[in-house]
Amino acid sequence: MKLSFDEIKNWAEFEDLTASYFRLQESYDIEVAQSGKGSDGGRDLLLTISYSSPIRSFEHKWVVQCKFYNRDLRNSDFADINIPSLIHEYNAEGFLLICKKGVVNTLQQKLENLEKNCKFGYAYRIWTGAAFADEIFRMKSEVVRKHYFPKYSKTQ
Repeated sequence: MKLSFDEIKNWAEFEDLTASYFRLQESYDIEVAQSGKGSDGGRDLLLTISYSSPIRSFEHKWVVQCKFYNRDLRNSDFADINIPSLIHEYNAEGFLLICKKGVVNTLQQKLENLEKNCKFGYAYRIWTGAAFADEIFRMKSEVVRKHYFPKYSKTQ
């Protein structure tokens, strides 16, 4: 049996899954701030990723948008969101879109063009459902898989 987002009930659980995934990363210190219920203006999570070395510490912020649609996302799904302004508002370095399914080519091209033409150096990334499922599958900890994917976990 393959890990499937069909076990996730709704958008709120998908967002909680995403937050849990980042909180349980072992290689990095990641602070996860969820936007809460209601209108989020395009930000579901704000990740603050900290790296430390004996010489210097670094901190990176990413705005994360989670989309739990049963279809590929289109440009029109982001008509009300100015993504570069959103990144700027949170003093972040990038935008990560995590979706249940995928994105149409025009949306992927839009994000690629935003990154290519961004004078501030913002990064734009997309994790399709398949890519996110692979990330979850590769986690050393089984906590996320057991909690959010009980049918899958029983077959393993």
